[in-house]
Amino acid sequence: MNVEQLITVANEIVGPKKGILAADESSPTIKKRFDQIGVESTEENRRSYREMLFTTPGAEEYIGGVILFEETLGQSTSDGVPFPKLLSDKGIIPGIKVDKGAKPLAGYPGEKVTEGLDGLRDRLVGYRDQGALFAKWRAVIDIDEAQGIPSRFGIEANAHALARYAALCQEADIVPIIEPEVLMDGAHSIEVCQAVTEEVLVEVYRQLAAHRVILEGTLLKPNMVIAGKKCPEQADVDEVANATAITLLRTVPGAVPGIVFLSGGQSAVEATAHLNAINALGEFPWEVSFSYGRALQQPPLAAWGGKPGNIEAAKAEYYKRAKLNGLARSGDYRDEMENAA
Repeated sequence: MNVEQLITVANEIVGPKKGILAADESSPTIKKRFDQIGVESTEENRRSYREMLFTTPGAEEYIGGVILFEETLGQSTSDGVPFPKLLSDKGIIPGIKVDKGAKPLAGYPGEKVTEGLDGLRDRLVGYRDQGALFAKWRAVIDIDEAQGIPSRFGIEANAHALARYAALCQEADIVPIIEPEVLMDGAHSIEVCQAVTEEVLVEVYRQLAAHRVILEGTLLKPNMVIAGKKCPEQADVDEVANATAITLLRTVPGAVPGIVFLSGGQSAVEATAHLNAINALGEFPWEVSFSYGRALQQPPLAAWGGKPGNIEAAKAEYYKRAKLNGLARSGDYRDEMENAA
């Protein structure tokens, strides 16, 4: 294990103004995105779309890493440059989604556990050979107060899997992104989300310690503390920022180099505003950044619409969102910037 390299890569990903583009949508997920704009989800269309994002001029100012799907890791530009090399040459670190998705947790109706540990050690060697220097594993934690979800065991099962994955990554000199996502679906309040998120993060770091994971060579990708979509009382931006900051300060060790929030179904503007408000609170022991999928991609996807003539407009939308989130890294984003040219 090259500890120095793990630490260097983790810190470079969350360098000044930088965050992560999550472009690791599975085939079914990207099909849903393409269906919304009337584009067929063929391998070539997926490749072409990702090339459009990866070749956006200047994006490397604000994007320190890109999470790739396994298919994308093996693809190349139209003129034959492998995507990992294209990104690396721009100073963007290539990463890979390695989990096999959340499946029903046997014996616990309504809960899920992420699968993909079988064969992971060998797969990581292959991903590393293809150029991936970091990885991502997503655990899914739902909230259903009436059903007593999440259960204590459900939290433990997912935290244990995250820790096993992280240890295997570091063994292969790959930085693990730890993603325990407490979903914003449901009718729960922000207070309930905060309590569940704290319990989840405490267990995650207990398991990481038990598995001897070197925290300085990891990144955390958590949800923000936010009310469920169906909750009649939605917290404002400052309330979300304060609850999220308190939760993380209570639970995340200062040894962790960076926290890269997932957007979790927030709109592009909401995700940027929340990130900005958190950073505006002051200094934290870790870099507070982003690892957004939809919140970075939805605007360029809509602008593109599958039409070659719209590629430059789509690139402009992607660059704009990357830049605004880069500004939110230091609390310098302002609402009026949304309407700027």
